This record gives sequence, C-alpha cells and structure tokens, in this order.
Amino acid sequence: MATNMFKTNLIEKVLFAIIYFIFSTTNTTKAFDTSSCASQPDLTIIPIYGKCSPFKPTPGPWADTIINMASKDPARLDYLASFVARRKPGSSAPTASGQVFNIGGYVVRARLGTPGQLMFMVLDTSTDEAWVPCTCCTGCLSTSTPFSPTASATYGGSITCSATKCYQGRGAQTCPAGPGSTSACIFNQSYGGVMFSATLVHDSISLARETISKYSFGCVNSVSGGSIPAQGLLGLGRGPLSLFSQSLSLYSGVFSYCLPSFRSYYFSGSLKLGLSGQPRRIQTTPLLRNPRRPSLYYVNLTGVSVGRVRVPLPREFLAFNPNTGSGTIIDSGTVITRFVQPVYNAIRDEFRRQVKGPFSSLGAFDTCFEKSYERLAPIMKLHFEGLDLKLPFENSLIHSSSGSLACLAMAAAPNNVNSVLNVIANLQQQNLRILFDTVNNKVGIARELCN
Repeated sequence: MATNMFKTNLIEKVLFAIIYFIFSTTNTTKAFDTSSCASQPDLTIIPIYGKCSPFKPTPGPWADTIINMASKDPARLDYLASFVARRKPGSSAPTASGQVFNIGGYVVRARLGTPGQLMFMVLDTSTDEAWVPCTCCTGCLSTSTPFSPTASATYGGSITCSATKCYQGRGAQTCPAGPGSTSACIFNQSYGGVMFSATLVHDSISLARETISKYSFGCVNSVSGGSIPAQGLLGLGRGPLSLFSQSLSLYSGVFSYCLPSFRSYYFSGSLKLGLSGQPRRIQTTPLLRNPRRPSLYYVNLTGVSVGRVRVPLPREFLAFNPNTGSGTIIDSGTVITRFVQPVYNAIRDEFRRQVKGPFSSLGAFDTCFEKSYERLAPIMKLHFEGLDLKLPFENSLIHSSSGSLACLAMAAAPNNVNSVLNVIANLQQQNLRILFDTVNNKVGIARELCN
C-alpha cells in the first residue's frame, strides 16, 4: 500500500510539473483567448510585460528582458538607500522619486475619479504616494493614458501647500505666502537628468469593489529629460500618505500579494486588501520599523544556507540598525535580490564551491555555469527570525536566452551605491504569498502557485 501511495504521489507531482511547464514557459501560443483579460478581476497583479498589460517589451527572449530590467536595479538601490524621514515640518512634500522611474515589474488596475478612469499603475511597496500623469502634462509619453480631473465628478482639487499632507513626504516647494497659504501643494523631483513636477490633489480611487474617497495623490504636470511609468505608480509603503495609511479603517493595515513568474506571459497574480481572504495558517516573521525610513518593510534576516551549509556571514551586515538604515527589506520594485558586498561574496563563494564551475558572467549575474551543471546546483534557504524560506530553482536561478547557461539570480549591491540594505527582490518572491500586517507588525510567507 505504501508503494502504491508513493507511486500516486509521484504521478501527481509529475503531472503538476508538466502542467506548470506548459503554462509558464511559452509566450507564443496564438490560441489563447485574449478576451480573458477583460474578465479578470481588478485585483490581479500583472507582469508589466504580460499579455494583459498595456506595456509591451522590446521583442526578444524573456531572459534578455529580465537582464535589462535587472540592469536598472542599481538606480533602485540608490533610491532605497536615500530614504530618510523628513527632519522638520515643511521641509518636504510627497513624491515618488525619479529613482523609481522605469523600474517596476508588476502593474495593478486602479480606477481614479467618477466615473472611474482605468489606470495600470506600477505596484511599489517602498513608496508611499500614488501619482499619475494628468491631462495637459508636458513631456509625458505620448503612449501614456493621463488622468483627466475635469472628467471626474468627485475631483476635489489640489491640496494647499500649508496643509499637513503637503509636508508628510519629500520635496515640496515653499508656500509662496507662508503658513496659511491657499496655494496648491506643488513638488519637483529630479534624478539622472529626469525631472517632473506634480500637484498634490485628491479624488476617489477604486480597487475591485472598494472605493476610497478623498484619496490624495500626485498629479504629474510636466516631465523633462526622460520618461516616467506611462500610467503612474501606486504606493503600498508604510508612510502617512500610502494607500494603507489613507484607508486604515477599510483594510486594517493588512494586505498580501502573490507575484507570478515573469515567464508567465498569460497569467497574473493577485493582490488581497484587508483581513478577508488572507491565509489562516502562514509562517510569520516580525516586521521591523525604522523611524528614519518609515516607508520600508524591514525584516530580520538571520542567515542564508546554500545546500546543507549555513554560510558564515558577518552579523554587522545583517543586523537591523535604525540609525544607519542597515538591515534587510522586502521590496516589490527591485528585480533580483541584492546583498551588501561582504554578504553576497560569502554566499556566492559557497555556491561556486558546491557547483564547481567553470563560471562566467551575464549582465548583472556573475555566477553563470553550463546548464548541464544545474543538477549540481544547491537549494538555497533564507533564514528569517521565526521563518525559513526554501527557494525553488525558479526563484534562485535564471537561464540564458540560448538555454545553455544557468545563473545564480542574485547579486551584490553596486560599489557606487552607498547602500547598507539587503533587498529581497521580486524574482525571489515569485509564486509566494507575501502577507504584510502593519498593525500587528508581522510579515507572513507561504508557497502559492500564483500563475
């Protein structure tokens, strides 16, 4: 009987693997029903270059697309490292900094105003504010879909520069008439030659069946020197202007997401807001708060295992330190997990020792090897306080376009980025349910086939 049960389980696993391979590795099937995109629920999470996204990648193999996306990670890390809370009232204003421009692996549907204007907005867990290009924006992409305030019956106009909300973020212009001014809250930001100007406004936002009235977001008026995400960004951070701070009574500070594989061209993941529908049993780790970087989701990474070896890592490069900003965060906008140099070097060297090489480099990946050696690649585990996360090969390896190479899908923080952060990125989060509870301060992680 035990033998029969073993055979049955083995057959089920093989069938599951075959089905998963069919649905996750091809993006050329023509028979797929394109009308299915319109019938998907609003709270799906769509790979930015997936079939149901309005954004299309440069033609070519998916691996090349990911390599190109990962090449923008250094700018993302620079952005995350620069997060410091405001020092005094009036010194800053809400914005999504230019460092997040063109860096986003996933989009979600949101409807702004009444009637709702559909926007496919980049999902970003490390930014608080939402912002969208608005009509009459100068320099916005011609392919963008701007928000039209005049077409919304619930548009509430701009927020004044003397309002509390105007200095809860970063980068505001000074009120022209001082305290009590009724002038609009306007902010400018620049990065790498890209500059944008926006006004803080409020209107309703709808996600699936829920509507948040008087939601504050940035209305982008002008862009110069580059481009921004064509339909804006939805901030899911922890700060005062984030979606969850503005809707605490509705969602109780709880949300979760499941990110599909980038290879799942035809499939999408899901975003769950509030307590309803969340996993009842899920392993959790404490969510740490850094008052100097209040938007970021810090967790306590205690170690990394490569195969059966617990890699000896310098504790000072893992320890959470609110004063320096060091520690580990979970971030939806970085593509591949990045460790500070000494931590990554130790992990990479142990991985190489077990695979034995020879090794080459490919884009951001410095540990690539012949695919025939993949059977020797060790399983990796991330150890958090109270939680161990085993990474399947789909979360730890990436293959070259030719299929001849497999690469360790992690990297070191760039030398020119003054970062003390370890960042658990979206490629390592794929096909996991990540639960954030900002009230009870915990993060839950469980396996889930998001595709």
